[in-house]
Amino acid sequence: MRVAVMSDIHGFSLALDRVIDDVETQGPFDHVIVAGDLCEGGPAPKEVLQRLQSDAFPCVMGNTDRDIAAGTRRSPRANWTRERIGAKGIDFLAGLPFQIRVKPLTNLADSTDLLVIHANPHDLDRPIQPDAADTEIRELIGEVPASAIAFGHIHIPSIRLIDGRLLVDVSSVGKPKDGDLRSAWGDFTWNDARSSWDAVIRRVPYPIEETIEQILLSGIPRAKKLIKSLLSASY
Repeated sequence: MRVAVMSDIHGFSLALDRVIDDVETQGPFDHVIVAGDLCEGGPAPKEVLQRLQSDAFPCVMGNTDRDIAAGTRRSPRANWTRERIGAKGIDFLAGLPFQIRVKPLTNLADSTDLLVIHANPHDLDRPIQPDAADTEIRELIGEVPASAIAFGHIHIPSIRLIDGRLLVDVSSVGKPKDGDLRSAWGDFTWNDARSSWDAVIRRVPYPIEETIEQILLSGIPRAKKLIKSLLSASY
């Protein structure tokens, strides 16, 4: 079994198109799943939702999806995003699940699942930091049953093994923050021989010039600041 997981699109539809093209090239996959933060922050939030719904990709809720749906994020850019996606888009975000589980085989226990969440297995806000101590990660994750956990949230792709459990930050499609201005996504394969998941982070060239033009034409607030942030590929 193979599963593709992407995360943190943040309204960057051209980057999403490139990643989907790469997923199709690298495939076939049994599942393609999106780990949240779909549309807030970028120039094409409506187009991103339309593409994800058209391709019928299962999505989990991210913190920005929750905030946009609830109306608790009130920045000019968030307000613009809500206007762009409209009531149908807001309803779609509000209905997203917290997690998605993928079973490699139907007769295996939950402890062999690939668990897809946004930030951590318990909430949408506390990040799984790539440089956190093992003890901190154990406390954050808890006893949730899963052989592998795919997540995003902090936009720094990483792969880490703790107590035999694979932790993979697959993000980001739309806003890389690790100094590498390429999109990232995760490629998961179930290994029958070892009864565990293997994972690879794949990187995709970013359509930067086209995206800059899209930002400038979109009407999104503070467009020049958004371009500067995107080009920095860092916090």
